[in-house]
Amino acid sequence: MKPFGIVMLVIAIILVIVMIVLYFLGKKAQKRKAEQDEQIAAAAQTVSMLIIDKKRMRMNESGLPQQVLEQTPKLMRRSKLPIVKAKVGPRVMTLIADEQIFDIIPVKKEVKATVSGLYITGVRGLRGPLEKPETKKKGLRAKLQAKYNEASAQLESEKAAKNKASKEKSSKKK
Repeated sequence: MKPFGIVMLVIAIILVIVMIVLYFLGKKAQKRKAEQDEQIAAAAQTVSMLIIDKKRMRMNESGLPQQVLEQTPKLMRRSKLPIVKAKVGPRVMTLIADEQIFDIIPVKKEVKATVSGLYITGVRGLRGPLEKPETKKKGLRAKLQAKYNEASAQLESEKAAKNKASKEKSSKKK
């Protein structure tokens, strides 16, 4: 066998092994996430609160309690989290919002939130439904991709129409 073939075979085997390892690690992470979601749902409470401010910031800048900072892994301390400052009863608290609901949370409004410890998992409007946030502006790449998809769809429809017309002509000749 040639050296190039041997090198490619070794690379392919390594890639297959890496994919198998990632598959099992992903399965394990999914199970762990499901267990955590069950625990969060079990400890959930509904609380009315006034949202003062919301930002994405690092944990050490957010004003979370020192005990929370000590419990988090070192790699997570530098990542930015969706932090919400809210007045719950007479106290002003710093809470962590779920990534999926962070954009829905209104600022300077009163809401009913489902809270599990320091984690906000759900939000409802206290006086009516919450307003959906505006969609963000599309970037240049997204705009070009949309134009490309539209042009390719139009081209496909034109090709289909041509094929249909040519089939009708051939069927009329016979």
